[in-house]
Amino acid sequence: MKKWFKLIFLILVLANCSCTKWFFGKDLASTDPFVNFDYLWNEVDRKYAYFSLKKVDWDSVRQAYRPKLNSGISQDSLFYILGSMLNELRDDHTNLMSPFNISRYNQSKNEMDNFDYKIVQKYYIYETEYTTGVFQHGFVKKHNIGYIRYKTFLGDISESDLDYILERYGNTIGLIIDLRENGGGNFVNILKLLSRFTNTKSLVMYNRTRNGPGREDFGPFEPFYISPSGRARYIDKPIIVLIDRGSYSASTFFALATKAMDNIYLIGDKTGGGGGLPNGGQLPNGWTYRFSITQSYDLKKVNYAEEGVEPDHYCQMNWLHSTRDEILELALDKITNFAQRTDNSYER
Repeated sequence: MKKWFKLIFLILVLANCSCTKWFFGKDLASTDPFVNFDYLWNEVDRKYAYFSLKKVDWDSVRQAYRPKLNSGISQDSLFYILGSMLNELRDDHTNLMSPFNISRYNQSKNEMDNFDYKIVQKYYIYETEYTTGVFQHGFVKKHNIGYIRYKTFLGDISESDLDYILERYGNTIGLIIDLRENGGGNFVNILKLLSRFTNTKSLVMYNRTRNGPGREDFGPFEPFYISPSGRARYIDKPIIVLIDRGSYSASTFFALATKAMDNIYLIGDKTGGGGGLPNGGQLPNGWTYRFSITQSYDLKKVNYAEEGVEPDHYCQMNWLHSTRDEILELALDKITNFAQRTDNSYER
């Protein structure tokens, strides 16, 4: 776990672009475009974790992009070439950062939209919506079910806020946590939130880190556990987590972890990916970069987190109905059906 938290700390540092000037010195080793291209290509070649899963031919990428360089190339053009090369990885955890621009691969922009919070607010939330810390929540109309909107893992989850929310919905027959279009953030919040939904310390996933020059050189599988909180918890009743292609990074880790928890069920579309923790460094010209260096696995050691965690039941919005959220409706049906069962079982 110590290694895990070191990686999480590094993510938080690198994710904040305003910190790059502090994190790296101002001395420039070389502004030669060929030197910088080769440095970045080699760093990715030695450390990136998802070449095989994404079927990326990194050698062909080098052959395609290096001939675009010339000794008099402008800074803008060099940035465009290096950023485009990184985008061949199709990984939202991959960035190139310069004083004048940030390159990113935005996978979710090409995906179907499966969320409109105005529909939820207007047609599903009973009376007034509450805002408690980073959460928006309320009772669902005509149902004894709680709805919690968690739009980003950025920022710190307050333990007292969780106490209030879980006590407020303690007598409901089920809980819905909406992570649609949640782009991720602070990975520590995964532990805080999931610790409220378990009675026992549970192994929920494995992670391993690229640790050698070969593209399939990885360290050992490191177990990742969720331990029960000593504070208010919501257990022995179903929890539905709503996900879509906009659920990325920490949302993907969260969804993957729930696969090992019998009381949590995923509905919607598969997550957008981001199942690898990023690390980075500095180019000779002072620009900084990051990319995924770890892989995440379920308990069967199946690796699909980077391509997205699949829901237990697929469902999409029908935009011909402006007053209905099909994904939320399915979650309500699942919880209601479970409450009517007499054998206290809940199958995925």
